[in-house]
Amino acid sequence: MADGLRRLVGAESGRVLQEKLESWYRDYEINSCDQNLNRCCEIIELNSEIQGQLFTILNETSREGGHYAGVETIKTRLLPWLGTCFSCATSGRLFETNLSLTQDSIEKERQLRELASNQTFQLQELQEELTSTRLQLSHVQQDLAKTQLALEDTKTKSATTLLAAEDEIVQLKAALKTSCAQEKDALRKLDRLNDYEQQIQILQDEISILDAQKSVLQSRFVRSRSPSPRHSESKSSSPLPLRSCSPGRARRTNASRRACLVARFGDIYAQERLDAETLLRTYISDMEMVQRIIYIAAVESFHAAKTAYRQFKIRVRDTLSLGHSGPESLEDTVLDYIVRHEDLYDVQASVNEVIRSMNINPKISFPPEIDFIVISTLIRELCRVAFSMQTLVPPLDVAFGTDGELFSETKYHRSFDSDFTAALVAYHVWPALMENDVVIVKGEAVTKRGALLSRSRSPSPLRSGSPSKWAY
Repeated sequence: MADGLRRLVGAESGRVLQEKLESWYRDYEINSCDQNLNRCCEIIELNSEIQGQLFTILNETSREGGHYAGVETIKTRLLPWLGTCFSCATSGRLFETNLSLTQDSIEKERQLRELASNQTFQLQELQEELTSTRLQLSHVQQDLAKTQLALEDTKTKSATTLLAAEDEIVQLKAALKTSCAQEKDALRKLDRLNDYEQQIQILQDEISILDAQKSVLQSRFVRSRSPSPRHSESKSSSPLPLRSCSPGRARRTNASRRACLVARFGDIYAQERLDAETLLRTYISDMEMVQRIIYIAAVESFHAAKTAYRQFKIRVRDTLSLGHSGPESLEDTVLDYIVRHEDLYDVQASVNEVIRSMNINPKISFPPEIDFIVISTLIRELCRVAFSMQTLVPPLDVAFGTDGELFSETKYHRSFDSDFTAALVAYHVWPALMENDVVIVKGEAVTKRGALLSRSRSPSPLRSGSPSKWAY
């Protein structure tokens, strides 16, 4: 059966029949009657050939099905069709009716097949979409599981890192404490070593000075006992004994000493100045007068310390020049000696000089029963710092200021109770620290409108012409 059906399909008899029908339909109006009859006979012959082949296939198909296969189909479809085809009475009309019914049934079957195929196709598409959605859901679930695992891993690592960081912090704190303790111990040892070195250097300098003085005395003694001038000249021209000199310690430590002194000057402003201000407020209610007293004390302390430094330096130079010999200049040697022997500075004499100067200053006054000795602690600290600042290269000094001068932003801070729109200084609270006319530390000043003239204070009878009764 399959071979016969394949031959029928391969012969394309149905397509040829359709083409002949279409060609006859196109040429029907222009053909003659004989031509149309011939065309119709050709189509009938071709149709009979196709029917013969179809009956052959029908016979083979029914034979392949067995004795009872296809019986119902033959009874319900083939036999009624054969009966209607060979009926003579109503052959034409019944044929057309059966043909239309057959076409309708074929059309309905075709529609049913198309609907079934469409539903099958849609069902397949839905199944494919469902499969794709399930696959995507599976991927999402896998990604979610991976993300949860990664999150748990991250939490575990974070907890471990946190614990390690805490342990490391504890270890670092312990190491820091140990380092601080070691640093303090090293600083103590270094301080002791510096003290030893300073003492050794002081002793060496004193020995050198004594050797120089001894040499000079011996030379003078020899000249006084010498009988001839030639012998005296030969003895006096003999060189002084050489002594070993170390590099200038003052210049090596200049930067560190400068930093310490600048910091100490700021500490005095922040601590000792406020202590003195609090002490003076118990005797003087005028805050302006209190601040003026402290400012003049600071300026006078620097002036007294500079004077004392110049005198001390002259004495040291005169002493060291007698036996100076070495790679260093005399000025460097003098400076090193002063730096190492700052404890020889008579700070009390400078304090007394500052108090005497303040007693005769017309801008400040004090109750007669009280003396400026009450702020001697501030004056003493300022004198010490000012004396040490003169040993720097270059030295540091306070700025000169007058009441009524133009306010300088680079030199002073305004006091909190100042008039910030005023351009002139009413009075100064603290001097600025200078180095070669360059401001190192700003001072403090009060600016007020209408304060162009300096306030004048007459000195008290106790301090008008005599030194302080508390000076010693």
